[in-house]
Amino acid sequence: MNSRRVVITGLGALSGLGNDVNSNWENAKNGKSAAAAISYFDASKFKTHFAAELKGFEPSSRLDRNDIKRSDLYTQYALYTASEAMEDAGLQVSELDSPFDAGVIWGSSQGGMLTFENEVKGYLENDSTPRFNPFFIPKFLGNMASGMISIKFGMMGVNFSPVSACATSNSALMEAFNYIRWGKAKVILTGGSDAPITEASIGGFGALKALSNRNEDPQSASRPFDIQRDGFVMGEGAAALILEEYEHAKKRGAKIYAEVVGAAMTSDAYHMTATHPEGLGASKCMELALKEAGLTIQDVDYLNAHATSTPLGDVSETKAISKLINGADNKLHISATKSMTGHLLGAAGAIEAIFSIKAINEGVIPPTINTEELDPNIPSDIEIVYKESLEKKVKVALSNTFGFGGHNASVVFKEFI
Repeated sequence: MNSRRVVITGLGALSGLGNDVNSNWENAKNGKSAAAAISYFDASKFKTHFAAELKGFEPSSRLDRNDIKRSDLYTQYALYTASEAMEDAGLQVSELDSPFDAGVIWGSSQGGMLTFENEVKGYLENDSTPRFNPFFIPKFLGNMASGMISIKFGMMGVNFSPVSACATSNSALMEAFNYIRWGKAKVILTGGSDAPITEASIGGFGALKALSNRNEDPQSASRPFDIQRDGFVMGEGAAALILEEYEHAKKRGAKIYAEVVGAAMTSDAYHMTATHPEGLGASKCMELALKEAGLTIQDVDYLNAHATSTPLGDVSETKAISKLINGADNKLHISATKSMTGHLLGAAGAIEAIFSIKAINEGVIPPTINTEELDPNIPSDIEIVYKESLEKKVKVALSNTFGFGGHNASVVFKEFI
């Protein structure tokens, strides 16, 4: 087993809760909901009329005009948060021994969905010669955010984009963790971004009956674990993390937020869109991540649950957690921050990793909001943080993400000592 330690030295975040890490964290701690009526298009023709859109997002504050012109929104979100994370880490690639020591592993569930929609609509509406934007193909490609980040910062090492639906950015985190442990990189900028508040996404997820239809009260729509939950709230945004080999970070005097100590992926091998009803794949995923960290569930202080507020998913995840607890005494507290941010799809794992890390740094567990009556199918040994943040010393945090196709990905963060 390679002994290289992997630490986190920079963070960037963008969601309906805020346009930087601090505003996201403060609003999450205070139990704010980002959900509101959709403003990007007329959603009245769909069953769901709301989402967790960004508010006051100005890409020009961090991106130049050319980057904006040639990028889909999901890439703009990626570049924006990558810029914040690099600034936060005090990192300049030009100061490294080699630009090949720095890489990018960045994920997106949908890639340039908005670009694809707009270009195909334009083609269908054109009665004469069909015309496509010359940036059409590069703008919608799912790997382009990763490529554009590497270009912007001169990172010439490993560069690719894993895709595992809503588990994508945890998959990216795991890959970054491993590449550094293997000695194939000293610094990797990782995370995920998605811009899925589009007509096709809202219509498609609505057809799957995956979205909440609580149009009369959007802010209470995402209600993980609640008996009356009826689906998730679509969110958008991005989150970026700088993972760094510990000796390299120490040598340059970097501040260290936390350490990545374990990660794992499994598959349910069960259904295209539904999680395994007993959470078998999810339970094994958490078990393997903790085993790699040299820990058990009894060592975990905080678990940021995938918990999207869907009828099946929330129960199967809590069953998976209960299976690990197995009747033993534990100190585990759980919360579902999607109740506030909405579901950022491929970016969910990255922003929830940041919430997990901030919980370690500040000794505060953000709440699960909107849960009024607990689903009786939730196991009784699950301790959920409701409505208000909980002050608690957090040494170890576990973050879960699960995706369509049966993908499971869990990452373990530990207080840096």
